[in-house]
Amino acid sequence: MKDYCSEFGTYLSDVKRVSPNTFDSYLRDTVDYLHFLQTKHIQSPAFATMETIEEYVAHLRQQQKSTATITRHTASIRCFYQFLILNGEATSNPAKGVKLKKGPQKLPEILSGSEIELLLAQPDIKQPKGCRDKAMLELLYATGIRVTELVNLDVEDINLHTAILSCHNERGERSIPIYPEAVTAVSDYIYRVRRIIVEPEENHALFTNLNGHRLTRQGFWKIIKGYTELAGITKEITPHTLRHSFALHLLENGADLKDIQHMLGHADISSTQVYLHFLNDHVKEVYKHCHPRAKLG
Repeated sequence: MKDYCSEFGTYLSDVKRVSPNTFDSYLRDTVDYLHFLQTKHIQSPAFATMETIEEYVAHLRQQQKSTATITRHTASIRCFYQFLILNGEATSNPAKGVKLKKGPQKLPEILSGSEIELLLAQPDIKQPKGCRDKAMLELLYATGIRVTELVNLDVEDINLHTAILSCHNERGERSIPIYPEAVTAVSDYIYRVRRIIVEPEENHALFTNLNGHRLTRQGFWKIIKGYTELAGITKEITPHTLRHSFALHLLENGADLKDIQHMLGHADISSTQVYLHFLNDHVKEVYKHCHPRAKLG
C-alpha cells in the first residue's frame, strides 16, 4: 500500500493548519487505520466502505479504547479521506456517515479553591526551579490557557505593566488578563531566574528547562504531577486540570460564558457550554456531600 504519511502531513500542516498535537494524533491514527486495512487485505483506502470504518471502530472497542479516543480516530480518518478526495485518490468519504455511540460524559477533576492554594504553595521560590514552576502554575491558573500554549509562550507575549497575556495559536491571538499574584510570580522568574538559565538560541522562550532550552509539554506534565503528590492531592490530575478549574471557578463566580469562551480560545460556544453541565454536576456533588440532610439519604 502507498505510503501516505508525507503528503497527508503536508496537508495537515499547510492546508488544515492543525496544532502540533493534532498533527501527531491524526498521523498516528491514520497509520493505525492503514495497518488495519492491510490486515483485511484491502489494497487501497479508496476501496474501503462505511462498513469497513464501522468494523475498524469495533476493532478499537475490542482494544478497550475510550469513547474519546475512538471519536478522535474517526475524526482522523474523516480528515484523511478529505485529503484523498482533494488529491483525486478517492471519490467519497466512507467515514462521514459513521455514527458513534456516545459514552457517559465524565466530569473532569476540578480542584477546589483550597486545593489550588495548596498546589500553588508547593514550589520553593528560593530555588531557580521552584521560582520558574511557581510562575508557570500561577500563569496557567490565572489564564486557563492550554499547556501547549503555555510552553510555546515567548517573553514578548506577556506585558507585566498592563497585566495582559497575548496567546497565539492556529486560530489567531487572544488577550487574557492576569491577576496580581501571577504577575508577581512571572516577574520574579523573568528578572531573577530566567536570565541566568536561558540559552542564546532560546532567547525568546518564556519558560525553559534548567538547561536553558524551551520547556516541553511532557516536561511540564512531570512538574505538575510532582507538585500534586507533594501537596497530597489524590485527585486524578491531567495537564488540563488547571484549565478546567479556571473555567468552572469563573462560572461559579458569575462570569459570562462568552467571556470564558474568549479566554479559553474556543472557536465554538458549544465547547464552553459543556462547563455549564459540569457546573450543574459539580453543584449537585457539593450539595450531596455538604448539606446535612442530604447526607441522611
